[in-house]
Amino acid sequence: MIIIRINIIIGEAQQRSGLVATLTTENQTFSGFEYAEQSTFLYRSEFRSLSADGVFERIETPAFGGEQEGSALAQHIRQALARAKAAGQAAPVVVGAIPFDTRRPSCLYIPEESRFVANDSFIRAARPMLQQPHRLVACTSIPDEPRFKHAVAEAVSRFKQGKLDKAVLSRILDIELEQPVAGHRILNNLMVQNPTGYHFSLPLADGSVLIGASPELLIRKQGGEIHTNPLAGSARRQDDPQQDRLGSERLMRSTKDKYEHKLVIDDIRRHLAPLCATLSVPSGPSLLSTGTMWHLSTRIRGELLNPNLNVMQLACLLHPTPALCGFPTESARQLIAALEPHDRGLFSGIVGWCDANGDGEWAIVIRSGLLRGNRVRLFAGAGIVAASTPQSEWMETTAKLGTMLNAFGLNSGAL
Repeated sequence: MIIIRINIIIGEAQQRSGLVATLTTENQTFSGFEYAEQSTFLYRSEFRSLSADGVFERIETPAFGGEQEGSALAQHIRQALARAKAAGQAAPVVVGAIPFDTRRPSCLYIPEESRFVANDSFIRAARPMLQQPHRLVACTSIPDEPRFKHAVAEAVSRFKQGKLDKAVLSRILDIELEQPVAGHRILNNLMVQNPTGYHFSLPLADGSVLIGASPELLIRKQGGEIHTNPLAGSARRQDDPQQDRLGSERLMRSTKDKYEHKLVIDDIRRHLAPLCATLSVPSGPSLLSTGTMWHLSTRIRGELLNPNLNVMQLACLLHPTPALCGFPTESARQLIAALEPHDRGLFSGIVGWCDANGDGEWAIVIRSGLLRGNRVRLFAGAGIVAASTPQSEWMETTAKLGTMLNAFGLNSGAL
């Protein structure tokens, strides 16, 4: 078991600005929590961070229909939270992930104990861990480049026939490394290389660990206030600052990317507007950057008519958005099933937490990987519309894989 020890320093200046964490070389400090990757759920964001240990009760009920108050998932969660309270937990939470296909079993559970941090800016004090890059034994793309490009061309032909407007096609990268992976090192590197966004580490029942640094917020709820930050339309970052700036400007002007983004925003507005007294949607997207990508981003804020709505209901209402599936949703889902040779599983699902009051936060499972021993599975997708080209979409998935590959010290250009 790998334990990450805590060193929190609070000085006079730090008391004014918030906590600051220091890191050691071997025992890494994250957000004031001890972190054992095989048993601890870790989630951090600009809103709140959570560490949860142990398993009180697993919840595998599928999330399909979970937007309904009386759904099987909602009932299971209510009953499990009640059992946790009866067992002595003062403020139990539900944590975990829901897969892309909500008809599949959920990967949720109530932990034995959990801890929140309201202000986690000190996480950004994380230092890169000194280590040799992981040595690659084998790497396989599923599908391979020709098959992925053929799938993109097939999707574009469907769009031109007027059968649907957008579909997100993905690929898996299966990697075998020479040595087992220390998941806590990868998470630390992700935090250093991508200090904003939503970092997570989720131990799964099969012994693997889901780790990632997602830039995309599906839904956050606190009382009657909700936030969502969909991303759609992307461009690769450039090493040269001037070329990087020009690339971001091209993205903001791109008719293809703005159309793709608008499909997502319109669908989210359609779902949320009937539930909100007010819903603030900017007239156009802004730019959001990660270490490897530029994204078109729209930050949406709303005030619920019914503040008692559970964040899980809202998450199930929105998931999967056109940013991860396509539009119309069911037509896109069918096309994905026909063209993708792999099961996405938790990739492009959602990860997060919900408390007993129905508040919580859920991010999209992108820029992520499944780690088990010396084997790693990574995932990347690209939004396909009528103006897409097979080569550009293949290159987009390669760029998106860079977030996780960089954390391993691997070069996406060499794979």
